[in-house]
Amino acid sequence: MSIQWYLVVSAFIFAIGAFGVLVKRNPLVILLCLELMLNAANLAFIAFSRMHGNGDGQIMAIIVMVVAACEVTVGLGVIVAMHRRRMSIDVDEIRELNG
Repeated sequence: MSIQWYLVVSAFIFAIGAFGVLVKRNPLVILLCLELMLNAANLAFIAFSRMHGNGDGQIMAIIVMVVAACEVTVGLGVIVAMHRRRMSIDVDEIRELNG
């Protein structure tokens, strides 16, 4: 299988994630769409790593997965804290975190 197929699938997944981030207002859905975008980047890293025959892309994919796990942890913590304070979770109405 050639690398073009992997890159087409990666671009398609990234486009779905980007569309979700731009259109949706629920922060949980936005986090899931960000995860889709990061997984699309991981697929591209691994495809290029396989094409060149080294492990650099796989190492970068592991680093991206660690960053994604940290991002989800912090994001879910903020969302749960806002929900407990009975604040609106709509992304357009959130003003408390403006700095």
